[in-house]
Amino acid sequence: AIEFIHKRLIAMRDQGKAVLVVSVELDEIRSLSDRILVMFAGRIVGERGPEATEGELGLLMAGVEHQEAAQ
Repeated sequence: AIEFIHKRLIAMRDQGKAVLVVSVELDEIRSLSDRILVMFAGRIVGERGPEATEGELGLLMAGVEHQEAAQ
């Protein structure tokens, strides 16, 4: 069932349709997405592409924004 859903999501993405996926499974998000927005405490703290590392996305998920992580 998950494979069917993933194929449908990818087909919709490839047609240029917006698809919102909410998950903590980073491999799944990266394989389905062409753009990843990370929210923390009700606001968007970062936008990355699917090439973003688990560490980078994990920091954003913990509320550490790019400027803070660089310090």
